[in-house]
Amino acid sequence: MAKLTGKVAVVTGASKGIGAAIAKQLAAEDATVVVNYASSKKDAERVVADITGKGGKAIAIQADLAKKEDITRLFEETRKAFGHLDILVNNAGVYEFAPLESVSEEHYRKMFDLNVLGLVLASREAARYIDGKGGSIINISSLVSKAAPPNTSVYSGTKAAVDAITKSLAKELGPRKIRVNAINPGLVITEGVRSAGFEDSDFRKDIEARTPLGRVGQVEDIAPAAVFFASSDSAWITGETLVIAGGLS
Repeated sequence: MAKLTGKVAVVTGASKGIGAAIAKQLAAEDATVVVNYASSKKDAERVVADITGKGGKAIAIQADLAKKEDITRLFEETRKAFGHLDILVNNAGVYEFAPLESVSEEHYRKMFDLNVLGLVLASREAARYIDGKGGSIINISSLVSKAAPPNTSVYSGTKAAVDAITKSLAKELGPRKIRVNAINPGLVITEGVRSAGFEDSDFRKDIEARTPLGRVGQVEDIAPAAVFFASSDSAWITGETLVIAGGLS
């Protein structure tokens, strides 16, 4: 029996990578899915087509999660289309490595505006639309929130903020029956990782050498955890961060 029948989910940054995999996995469990994208319309439409082609329900909605007005519109359009909301997956994010001497205000704001402020504002809007029956907010954080490798001071800072926000919102929204949890992946092979040149890099080899399970992740390793946090299987779990990194810490 499907775990998410009758549920409506918004997945931000879902045109590719981990977000796309999560959107497809939620739809496979019978959720109706809003595939959010900022600029990759064709990729988002491809995710929707994959879902609907298998009998699922999904639409694509454009919104830049670094812009307050776009966030508001995303949830308004979701309500107009489906009438309610049960699940938010805060996946939209950006990463950029830089040594301290290269850190600039632009570098800082680019990541904090999307990775942190966008996540907070999206959670605020979602909480407004999730009704009294409750729901689930799932934040996609990262292993770097604790591992904090060199040259990632700002990016690691954004993900540490996401972990703290997760715990705080879990306490604040718990009385409203809204659970808030985070998934913290290690290195996962996505389009972004490939374009950044990490797929066949010494960086990847070093991580694999230090990972007990001996490999980096695939998007399919992450998506099932989102279903778990979205469903009643995790009904008494909130404020937690689940590291999915093959044993790397």
